[in-house]
Amino acid sequence: MRLLLLNIILILLLSCENTTQLKDYWKNPTIKTYTPKKVLIIGMTQNKEARDLFENTFETQLQILGVDADKSQVVLNKDLFKEKISETEINKIEDSLISLNYDTVIISRIIGIKNKIKYSDQYYKEHIEQKNFKEEFILYQDQFYNPNYYEDYNVYNAETSIYCLCPNNDRNLIWKGSIDIIDPTNLKDSVKDYIKLLLLILEEEAIIPTPK
Repeated sequence: MRLLLLNIILILLLSCENTTQLKDYWKNPTIKTYTPKKVLIIGMTQNKEARDLFENTFETQLQILGVDADKSQVVLNKDLFKEKISETEINKIEDSLISLNYDTVIISRIIGIKNKIKYSDQYYKEHIEQKNFKEEFILYQDQFYNPNYYEDYNVYNAETSIYCLCPNNDRNLIWKGSIDIIDPTNLKDSVKDYIKLLLLILEEEAIIPTPK
């Protein structure tokens, strides 16, 4: 995992991307490589705009890599998030997917939101230069009265799980990962950055094919 993190950090630094960060991931230790043949993508949110954008973008990117991928909004006959679905119903959906030759399901969802405060670089620079407590106190109180001293923003923690619909086995979890989306201000850009990082990780982990 350390080597993967170093590779991803290097690539992101070179591309000046810092809106998404890999936090943690797990890969099934019994699987060295995985080759999905037919993938269903599910964005687990009641926000239809966000779900459609995520599924459409992810579908396109996987198809570019040669993966047969479809979005849930087309394959499934009902809105999964309009009302609560019973275990019996989800079993029927799973059996239907297997009958349609889907062998992989990718599920993404937001699992948490954190509010953070970042103080300006100028704040730290000025405080290092202070010679006594009086000067520092005068500057420190600006945190309360000067809004330019800090930036208030949200971090969304998104989780993606990849399952194999293996008829002869339990529905195996292949991979699960957590990515932070930092201060998302534009839905389209945030989805694009999230999928870009996710694909990079999955390629490194030999879960999906690398670009030819």
